[in-house]
Amino acid sequence: MPEAAAPASSAPAASRTHLVLIPSYNPGPKVRDTVAAARARWNPVWVVIDGSTDGSAAWLQDMAAQDEGLRVLALPANQGKGAAVLHGIEQATREGFTHALTLDSDGQHPAHLIPAFMQASQARPDAMVLGVPQFGAEAPRIRVLGRKISNGWANLETLGAGIGDSLFGFRVYPIAPLARVMRGQRFMRRFDFDPEAAVRLAWAGVPAINLPAPVRYFTPEEGGVSHFKYLRDNALLTWMHTRLFLGFALRLPRLAWRRWRPAGR
Repeated sequence: MPEAAAPASSAPAASRTHLVLIPSYNPGPKVRDTVAAARARWNPVWVVIDGSTDGSAAWLQDMAAQDEGLRVLALPANQGKGAAVLHGIEQATREGFTHALTLDSDGQHPAHLIPAFMQASQARPDAMVLGVPQFGAEAPRIRVLGRKISNGWANLETLGAGIGDSLFGFRVYPIAPLARVMRGQRFMRRFDFDPEAAVRLAWAGVPAINLPAPVRYFTPEEGGVSHFKYLRDNALLTWMHTRLFLGFALRLPRLAWRRWRPAGR
């Protein structure tokens, strides 16, 4: 059974720099537990509804109406995870926030670790704080193996910049550099968002802090919802890593200098 969420009223005082950002597309009823668990541990929490059609938008709007620490933003049609995150961080920038912790809406991510990840970010505001998933026995083997391949490519494309996991979306991003790399090209808008964000931020000189985080895959009987399409999304990742490898080749001299430059230079 998932850990019961504490009442939102027990959440800490509102942060003026760090917020939790939850992109949400047809997550099913589990989104209510996810948002409640996040609110129990952080304030504020924003949800970006990415054109959902499963009724979850109404549930979330009802929750926000009773909780001033929760805000709901909505896109009129499904645009993809990366597009939802970009929409959220652009609004966050206008309101003075500097960092965003991204959390999936389906309950797989460990909301109880939000304070620890935020604390790591506050101690190193220049860095991205990346969750490194600790899988249970229920994790699909093919997904775990595919992740190892993507991680290998990401670390090649960054000359070993220290990306512990390229695909896990439980992370704290410094908003300004993330917004810059996203506005600079038209990709990173869908399932390719998480790995490309990590690689491009590493290229931009943003260091990575890796922290372990358990991940739980729920069965459909437990309310689990997956939008992963094996052929479509693996084709998207293959195209993404092809593009990134070409970008890596162009940046290789600068990346090599940064990686192996003499101490003190």
